[in-house]
Amino acid sequence: MRRKAREILDKITHFLQKRSLQFTISLTFTAVSVIGMLIVGLSLSMRYINLSEKMIAEDNTHMVNQVNLNLDTYLRNMMRISDSMYYRVIKNADLSTDNISNDMSLLYETNHDLLISIGVFSNSGKVIAAEPLAQLKPSSGVTDQSWFTNASQKIENSHFSTPHVQNLFADPDNKYHWVVSLSRAVELTNAGSITHGVLLVDMNFSGIEQICKNVDMGESGYIYLTNGDGELIYHPRQQLIYSNLMQENNAAAAHYDDSSHSETFQGQKRMVTVKTVGYTGWKIIAVTPMQDITSNYQQIRIFAGFFVFFSIFLMVFLNMFLSSRIANPIKELEHSVRDLDKGNLNSVDISVSGSYEVQHLGKTIRSMVDQLHKLMDDIVAEQESKRKSELDALQSQINPHFLYNTLDSIIWMVENERYDGAVTMVTALARLFRISLSKGKNIISVADELEHVRNYLTIQKMRYKNKFVYEIDAEPETLHYATIKLIVQPLVENAIYHGMEFMGGDGEIRIHAYQKENSLYIDIIDNGLGMPQEQADALLTETRVRGKGSGIGLKNVQERIQLYFGSDYGLAIYSEPDEGTTARIHLPLKTLEELDKGGDGK
Repeated sequence: MRRKAREILDKITHFLQKRSLQFTISLTFTAVSVIGMLIVGLSLSMRYINLSEKMIAEDNTHMVNQVNLNLDTYLRNMMRISDSMYYRVIKNADLSTDNISNDMSLLYETNHDLLISIGVFSNSGKVIAAEPLAQLKPSSGVTDQSWFTNASQKIENSHFSTPHVQNLFADPDNKYHWVVSLSRAVELTNAGSITHGVLLVDMNFSGIEQICKNVDMGESGYIYLTNGDGELIYHPRQQLIYSNLMQENNAAAAHYDDSSHSETFQGQKRMVTVKTVGYTGWKIIAVTPMQDITSNYQQIRIFAGFFVFFSIFLMVFLNMFLSSRIANPIKELEHSVRDLDKGNLNSVDISVSGSYEVQHLGKTIRSMVDQLHKLMDDIVAEQESKRKSELDALQSQINPHFLYNTLDSIIWMVENERYDGAVTMVTALARLFRISLSKGKNIISVADELEHVRNYLTIQKMRYKNKFVYEIDAEPETLHYATIKLIVQPLVENAIYHGMEFMGGDGEIRIHAYQKENSLYIDIIDNGLGMPQEQADALLTETRVRGKGSGIGLKNVQERIQLYFGSDYGLAIYSEPDEGTTARIHLPLKTLEELDKGGDGK
């Protein structure tokens, strides 16, 4: 154990050696404070939980005592009615000469809110008197009923039954009532001789139901009632239990002592409070799920959590403030060096503060960063210039096949004396070269770029013998804005060679220049064969176009745009098979004058 503790201590020491002085001071003081607060908070929380459980147990005990008092009143009423019938009526009557029906009827009418029926039966099960109904059903089997046999076998006691449907008497209205029966053995006088019989008092079960139902046991707590053997007398979900849709731990709970107990039933922890009802041996059982008890802690937990969090925050703040007075200069310099290590050369500000040695170190690092800035700017400028030169050289190339084919077409037209067509093609070719050169400038107006494309389309349309038609549509206000030279022609060339060449019908190419949301857009739309969108997206990653073409891949067009204008701009391809293709150029809305001032015009 001692060796293990030493290993842990060495690990902590090794960990702190790699941390700053401020971190070490703050962490140590904060850890000690937090551990102390957590110990105190945990002990107070446990005490509060135990106290809450004790209070819940006391409240449950109070509830079951109140239910017991109400049930005692209910049972005493049954016994009072039974005693009145026995000692005031039956004991004073000789059945050979006296009729007890009138007195029984009066007693029933007096207590009809509580009673369902009252009856006196002979030892053979024959009805001597009964209210409000006196005719037995043929299938009633009085002597076989449990209330009758219990009273006959134990004549000295009163017997209370569990709830059941009383189905003894023939009711013309066919009503069925849930009752609790009190039965007792009685002595009947007939012509001076004594015989035994049974007195039955059926009380309305709704009285017990209301007593238990009106008890407030919280969100999901409840009270149920069993006899001494655990058989249910009342349960708020009694029908579900009888239908085997749920279960209750009544068999075990009926054997608990009269007090509060903790149990786990079907994976749920519960607090169970038991009280035995006098006279009957019934058990009043109050159930409170522990989750109801713990849910009451939520607000306390939130408050305690907020208090602990606020205290920890305050302690951390104070510790950080005090430790920063000692270690702040070194920490600031360390943060600056860490930013340098991440490559943030442009935004880092080297701290120069603290003692002479720390200040000297900060000045040295600042001088080093300035030298790095200068070297990196030179390298970036050199690489950017090299990249622009490569792309400019690439875009200035003219496909020899296009030139040869155009010249062949001109020669063929001259030989066939189609001089007008030859003149048109030579004129378009000359203008094509003039705009391609454009005095060595890479940034030209949209009007010039569209004029270059128009000359290119004029040549291609004549070469392909009017196999396609084209339309150039530009919003007038877009014509004076700036664009990169020769970015539309490769897209048009792509549309001709890959969209139009293998079409069965006439092809259509539409070029549309417009401005939207402070940006310039140029769409090249064709009705060619199209392609899946995945293939269209892949075109932007290919260095060169496949098969015929200018040799300037769409990826190069994308790179030129982003090199001049940034990654927010560029090229997008939208296509569907048999639906055609749209190539969209996205450029900033800038004039040639604005770019010339910024130095991007060459």
